[in-house]
Amino acid sequence: MNDRRESWFDDEAGPLVRLYAVTRGRSDGRPELNMLTLVVYSGAAILRRTEPEYAEILRLSRTVQSIAELAAQMNLPLTTMKVLVGDLIDDGLLDHRAPESAPDAGPPRDVGMLRAVLRGIQAL
Repeated sequence: MNDRRESWFDDEAGPLVRLYAVTRGRSDGRPELNMLTLVVYSGAAILRRTEPEYAEILRLSRTVQSIAELAAQMNLPLTTMKVLVGDLIDDGLLDHRAPESAPDAGPPRDVGMLRAVLRGIQAL
C-alpha cells in the first residue's frame, strides 16, 4: 500500500471497490434482465448520472447489444452490468427486450449430423 493513498485503498482490490460504489452495493438487477437481454439507446432523455460507466454504456448501446456483450466490452462483471443497465432503463435512456427464443422444434432428427460434429470435436 502506498502511504500517499488513503488508508482504505487496497492495491489488490482493483476496480471492484469502485464498482461497489457505482452500484451503491446493489448486486441484484431487475429480475427480467439476463445476459441475453438486448438493449439499445432510446435517445429520449439526458444522462444525469456522473459515473463514466453509464456514459460508456450509452455510447456502446447506439447499436443493439446484449448485456453480456456490454459487460465483455467494458470488462465488467455481468451482475454489475445488469444493475447499471437497469438504472439506465429506469431513467428512460435504454430500451430493452428479451431475445427471441427459437421455436421448440423438438429433439434433433439428424443424429448422424450430431455424431459427425462430436467426432470432429473429439478429433481436436
